[in-house]
Amino acid sequence: MGRSEIVRVEGLEKIYGYGRNALRVLKNVSLGISRGEIVSIVGPSGAGKSTLLNIMGCLDGFQAGNLVIKGRDVSSFSVEDLSDFRNLHIGFIFQLHNLLPEFTALENVMFPLLIRRMGKRQTRARAMEMIDRFDLADRSHHKPSELSGGECQRIAVARALIGGPEIILADEPTGSLDSENSRKLIDILFDLGKEKSTTIVIVTHSGEIAGKTERTVTLVDGEIRTDVKNGGAPGGGEEGPI
Repeated sequence: MGRSEIVRVEGLEKIYGYGRNALRVLKNVSLGISRGEIVSIVGPSGAGKSTLLNIMGCLDGFQAGNLVIKGRDVSSFSVEDLSDFRNLHIGFIFQLHNLLPEFTALENVMFPLLIRRMGKRQTRARAMEMIDRFDLADRSHHKPSELSGGECQRIAVARALIGGPEIILADEPTGSLDSENSRKLIDILFDLGKEKSTTIVIVTHSGEIAGKTERTVTLVDGEIRTDVKNGGAPGGGEEGPI
């Protein structure tokens, strides 16, 4: 039996600006993603990859089309409902870790659960358990400025996963890392995703990373050019930009 669909965009149109200055970034994009599927979105710079990811994550609006997540048309949600929905169901990982500089690694990972008003003792215990999965327990009380780039990004992934989201959206999460740290981060992320049957959508320029996903969607000039199944096995694909 096939997996059920968790995200569906249909006829999506995104335009920035008005009149002669209008820029059509996404053009009639339709895409379905199944529960537990690991999908890469690739394409040249300016193709609309990050815009599509932000829309799927309820961070950006659109002019036409539909966005359905977990069977719900989220375009009708209020701002407050969208915020609650994101916090419960979606985790984000960005190219720049976006950690809060004044807080420790542990406090950064705790943040999503504190927003849910979970008790501090339980939140701390769950955050420490997650940090330990990333082999950073001894760095948990350091602030981002005291951590390496690779450590910061692992903490950012731990923060994205702490709430048990059903969907992880990652926008060039290894763009600022060297090859070794990039491979480690992706292996941990994908392993945890498969363990929890989490849906992962990752925007990347790396052929090596795209080759590790189950499916690759190529976006060119705001349109889906190809949508192909991959082997999805660790080490698959070829290293290099896409």
